[in-house]
Amino acid sequence: MRSWKVPAAVLAVVLVAAGCGGKRDAAGSTSGAACEAGEGRITIATGNSGGVYYVVGGGLAKLISEHTALKATAAETGASVQNVQQLVAGDYDVAFSLADTAADAVNGEGAFEGAPQRVRALARLYPNHTQVLVRKSSGIRSIADMRGKRISTGSPKSGTEVIAHRLLAAAGLDPERDVQAQRLDLAKTADGMKDGSLDGLVWSGGLPTAQITDLTTSLGDQVEFLDVTPQLPKLKEVNRVYDEGVIPAAAYGQPADVPTVVVPNVLLVAESFPAGDACAVTRLLFDRKDELEKIHPAARDIVEEQGALTDPVPLHPGSLDAFGN
Repeated sequence: MRSWKVPAAVLAVVLVAAGCGGKRDAAGSTSGAACEAGEGRITIATGNSGGVYYVVGGGLAKLISEHTALKATAAETGASVQNVQQLVAGDYDVAFSLADTAADAVNGEGAFEGAPQRVRALARLYPNHTQVLVRKSSGIRSIADMRGKRISTGSPKSGTEVIAHRLLAAAGLDPERDVQAQRLDLAKTADGMKDGSLDGLVWSGGLPTAQITDLTTSLGDQVEFLDVTPQLPKLKEVNRVYDEGVIPAAAYGQPADVPTVVVPNVLLVAESFPAGDACAVTRLLFDRKDELEKIHPAARDIVEEQGALTDPVPLHPGSLDAFGN
C-alpha cells in the first residue's frame, strides 16, 4: 500500500472557459518544483463528443483554468490509441486513455507493437464499462453470435476498437473477416442502431453514457445488453487490467443488472510534462472531485486511494509528489 499523505498545494486563480484547443505554447514549472502549476496553456485530448471522456475532460479543463495559473482547453478526439499517439507527438499535453491501451503503449504491444511509448500517468480515474448493446431481432445472444453481423466496433484508433477486437478474438472470431465491422464514432453508431443498419455495438465508456441512454430510451425493448464476462479469462491472458464489473439496472433503466468487463481509465502526460504542473493537476483531481461529480456522475468513482495504482504505466514524478511518495 502507498502512503496517502497530501502536501499543501498553492493554486493561483485564472478564469477561462473550457473549449477546443491546440498545442501547448508555454511551459511552467520544472522537475523538482513545488506542487504549484506554472503559467501557460495546456490541451487535453478526450474522446467522442457523445462519450464520458469528452464531458469529464471539459470539466477538468475548466477546473484547471479556474484554480491554477494554467489555461486549459479540451478537444474531441477518437480516444485512447489516437490520444497516446498525439500526446507523444506533442499535439496534446494531457490525454485520457483506457488502461489496457496505456499498458500496450508503455510495453510496445498492440497498436504500439515494437515501439514503446514514453508516457507517464498522472492518476487512475473511474472505470470504463464494456457496453455491448444489440438489437433483439438480430438473434445475437453472445459475442460468438456476431459472426456475419453488422457491428460497430468504435472509432478508428479508439480504446473501444481495441477491446471490441479482443472480445471478438476471445470468442473465436476474426474481427477483419468474421463480422461486418463498422468503425464508427458513437454518434454515427447511434444513428445506425436507430435506422436498423447496425445489428449491435461495442462501447467502452463511463456510466451512464448519454448516447447509450438515448438508444435504450428510444428503442426500448428492441435492444438489450449482452453479458460479455465469458470472454474475461481470455482477455486477462492478453492484459491483466481487465476485470469483472456490472452495468447496474438503474444506469439505463433496464430490467436487471448486466455483468460485464471493466477497464480503469488513466490520465496520461509525456515524460517532459513539468513536475509542478503534474503535481497541481493531480491534486486538483481529488481536491475538487465534488465539482467533477456535478459535471458527470462517473467522477464519483475517481478514488484517491486507488489514484496511484497505474501499473504498468509509471506515475509522473510530479504525481508521486502529489500522492506524498
